[in-house]
Parts: sequence; C-alpha cells; structure tokens
Amino acid sequence: MIPLAFWVHNLSPFLGPHWGAFGIRYYGLAYLLGFVTAAWLLVRYARTERSRLPAGKVADLMVAIIFGVLLGGRIGSFVLYHPDQLLHDPLSFFRLWEGGMASHGGMIGVAIALIWFSRSEKIPFRHLGDLIVSVAPAGLFFGRLANFINGELWGKPSQVPWAVIFPASPYPLMPRHPSQLYEAALEGLVLLGLMQLLFWKTDIVRRHPGRLSGWFLIAYAVLRAIGEVFREPDIGVNLILGLSRGTFYSIFLVVAGLILIAWKAPPLPDTQKP
Repeated sequence: MIPLAFWVHNLSPFLGPHWGAFGIRYYGLAYLLGFVTAAWLLVRYARTERSRLPAGKVADLMVAIIFGVLLGGRIGSFVLYHPDQLLHDPLSFFRLWEGGMASHGGMIGVAIALIWFSRSEKIPFRHLGDLIVSVAPAGLFFGRLANFINGELWGKPSQVPWAVIFPASPYPLMPRHPSQLYEAALEGLVLLGLMQLLFWKTDIVRRHPGRLSGWFLIAYAVLRAIGEVFREPDIGVNLILGLSRGTFYSIFLVVAGLILIAWKAPPLPDTQKP
C-alpha cells in the first residue's frame, strides 16, 4: 500500500493535450523561459551601460548560446553519463523527447559558443563569460523545476514530511527527497541571487574580467555537490572514487574557477556607470 502521508507524483510532462510523445512539454518551456529571462537581463545590462554587448547583438548571442547548450548538454549526457548507450543505440541521441541533458556538458558547449562569438564580434571572451554566468542560473532554476514535473532525477529515500513518492523510480512506493526542488533552489535561486548581487553591487565585471565566471563555477560546484547528497545516483551509472558523477565532474569546475580567479586581466575601459 502507498503511504497516505506522502504525496504521490502524478504530474504530466505535457502542458495541455498531446499526441503520443508529441506536445508542449514543460521541459521545453523551461528552456524557453530560461533563454527569455537571460535575454531580458542582457538587454538591461546594455541599456544601463554595464555591458560591452550591445542590445542589438543580444539575440545573436542567444542563438549561439542555444546551440551551445543543446548540443553540449546532449553530447555531455551520453559521453559523461551513458557512453554505452551511444555505442549500442546511436539513434537515441536524436530522440529528444526521451530526455537526457547534462549541465556540465552544456557549460562546455556554452564556452565553445562564447569563444566563437567573441572572435566574431570582437568582444572580450572573459567579459562575455561574466555576462552569461550572471544570467545562467535562471535557466538552471527552470530546468530543475521541469525535472520535478517530469518525475525524473528523484532523490534518495527519506521520511521527511515533504517527501514525495515517484512511481517511475525503481521502488515506486518509497518516499524520496524532492531533490529536484532542492537543486532548483540552490543552483537556481541562490546562485542567481549571488551572481546578480556581485554584478550590480560590485565593480567586479569591469575591474576583474573573468573573475565572476570563476566564482560562478566554484559556487555552482559547491551547490551541486550539496544537492547530490540528497539525489539518487542515475540508474546504471557507476560512482567515481565513491562520488556521484555530478559531484566528481564538479571538481573540475572548481579547478577552472580557481584558474579564472587567479588569471589577472586588465580592467575594461571605464565607460560604464558605477
């Protein structure tokens, strides 16, 4: 019998009617909301003269970022978490409706997109990176909410009053931490608040290009590791050195963040408002 004290996850991954695997998915809406929020903030940065990215170029940058996130996240999901699946069922890469995105892979994809855009538009790479990390947590927030709605990436078994029963989990009657919501709060709201505070209340973006990106990578890695404490490891994915893959890969983000913080760069020209 299902314990009556816990809510049973019964949310549909679709908004409104759908036909088989096709319809308006919350996961797709999460990406849309993330990109729209990021674009709105980037335009606001430009209009307040805190950005070297003109408002008219925001749309171009967002197109590059979208490709970077989708390709990097998709490739990263297979390479970092399910390499055997790509070898035995390569066509699964194109079955987007089955899910499968990795945030670490998405970050690599975004970095490559930023390198291309920086060279194309002659805008300093580290400055573009600082702009993107200040808005990226919005996408992480919506993405984790979509994970919860989809009933995926569930947490470890728990008896906390707010535990949720996920029927799609290996033990469908066992209440679990809603770790997706924990991660939405940590990687999304907390990280977004920190990035926005540093962006608007300090002069770090102008005086120390790249340093905000470094702090983002470190903060994300720490908050991700905290979330992984409550999250059930992916089915069929082995631990690395006793760590979940999400935690293990985050170690490299800390290293990259420290390098960016220590890598001194000349300040940007002082044409922005204080």
